[in-house]
Amino acid sequence: MLYYITIALQGFCIYHLLKNRNPYYWIFLIIFLPVIGSVIYLITQVYNKRDAEKISDEITHIINPTKKITDLEQQLQFSETYQNRVNLANALLENKDYSNAIPHYLEALDGHMQNDFYVIKKLIKAYFNVEDFEQVVLYAEKIKDHPEFKKSESQFLYGLALEKMGDFEAAETNLRAINIRYSFYNERLVLAKFLLSRNKKAEAKAILQEIQTESQHLTKPNKKIFRATIMDVDRLLTNLQTN
Repeated sequence: MLYYITIALQGFCIYHLLKNRNPYYWIFLIIFLPVIGSVIYLITQVYNKRDAEKISDEITHIINPTKKITDLEQQLQFSETYQNRVNLANALLENKDYSNAIPHYLEALDGHMQNDFYVIKKLIKAYFNVEDFEQVVLYAEKIKDHPEFKKSESQFLYGLALEKMGDFEAAETNLRAINIRYSFYNERLVLAKFLLSRNKKAEAKAILQEIQTESQHLTKPNKKIFRATIMDVDRLLTNLQTN
């Protein structure tokens, strides 16, 4: 437990340092003297009553994520506002508790907020993760004319849901929307696999080759993040060249 508290404390101090553009020499103190360095940083750079409460809450939420949900449930019981309900739904979604997030999103949408773009896109994600693809399509079609829907995660999930329901042409149209160079690597890999499943090998190969070329220019952190994706791209290209 002490180890996790120390890591959380270090993480918060470094986050606060970068956010507030404090001198970078503090990073060395925080990293090489984890407990002492972090405490000194908090006392000299952060501490006041309001910040102290915030630090305590954030560290607790890192160690025990369900406490955040419990706290938000209590807030909702105390005051059943739209924002309190959405905050709870978001916390449940973040905790991958999709089935319990959905009713809260639906209740938040009830009434005058029924066309709320932000809540609907969260609801689309929740429904997709419980594999209720009909509801994904239903709610995606409520917001598909919104300017922020284009080239978004919601449109991508909409395309995948359409594929599951057998509407392959509409699925392809929406999945192709995220085929943007130097971005959406995971999604473009999914698009390439979709095209392969539709026997569009030349188009799939072109996308895979683009990803492979772009991967050579990624920063080291991004190469680490997308390592599995790039490996999958290389494997698929090898298979296409040998077949």
